[in-house]
Amino acid sequence: MRLAFAGTPAAAVPSLRALLDSPHEVVAVVTRPAARAGRGRQETASPVAELAAEAGVPVLTPAKPGDQEFLDQLRELRVDACPVVAYGALLPQRALDVPAHGWINLHFSLLPAWRGAAPVQHAILHGDEITGASTFRIEAGLDTGPVFGVVTEAIRPTDTTGDLLDRLATSGAGLLRATIDGIADGSLAPQPQPGDGVSLAGKITVVDAEVPWTTPARHVDRLVRACTPAPGAWTTFRGERLKLGPVRLRGANDLQPGEVRVERSGVAVGTATAEVELGLVQPPGKRPMPAADWARGARIGAGERLG
Repeated sequence: MRLAFAGTPAAAVPSLRALLDSPHEVVAVVTRPAARAGRGRQETASPVAELAAEAGVPVLTPAKPGDQEFLDQLRELRVDACPVVAYGALLPQRALDVPAHGWINLHFSLLPAWRGAAPVQHAILHGDEITGASTFRIEAGLDTGPVFGVVTEAIRPTDTTGDLLDRLATSGAGLLRATIDGIADGSLAPQPQPGDGVSLAGKITVVDAEVPWTTPARHVDRLVRACTPAPGAWTTFRGERLKLGPVRLRGANDLQPGEVRVERSGVAVGTATAEVELGLVQPPGKRPMPAADWARGARIGAGERLG
């Protein structure tokens, strides 16, 4: 089949690579326009655009996927299907109608669970033990289209969103390749999603990523892991923001919520149920560092608190 692949971040790269290595022809890549990043605020092409350039595949960067010029380009390319992985923009019906086999999305959850922008983050935050990836045909609703196939993935006790997304991006690439193969040879037909088991995974913002020390230790642990690497968990100390890496659960419960105790080998913080041990922290204007190093420099006094 003739494919136009749509995707933007690094998590989409394994899928594009799998399709480039397949018998199908990737005639174009659709990605978000270059964004300004880094200290110099220089425009940087998306990871998907970089791989497309290496492979010599034309890159389309419409401001909106409903723009008439973009739709005309798709029609001229005579695409049969548009595989999608984390493209990052809503697709209007007039775009969905262009390819004969539609837009086939790889979504990082077991639909209908965790429909929306942040499925991996919410799976970790809510303590799910199993997640996975699904391929489905995009329709007007939010991740409501009929499903072609799924793969499952166990969530490990120390998984961050970055860890889990790396594994799902790899296994999901194989699923997407198999889905496109099945559509091409007519062996695969999508099945409607069940009406029960629906959950929504809205975007987790920087505000959401503030650690609430008055909640149970397990919630603190899950929130920090869910927000790693983005948007990044944080708290405050002496009125300044302190970024946090994953914490370690401890059995003791001798501290009040947010209260800090500096030990020889680490830094403990109280929650509503038990203590957690801080891992890496990042004070304002500095690089991430072990919490023990930060605590020595900050000269934390008895009874001082985070948050």
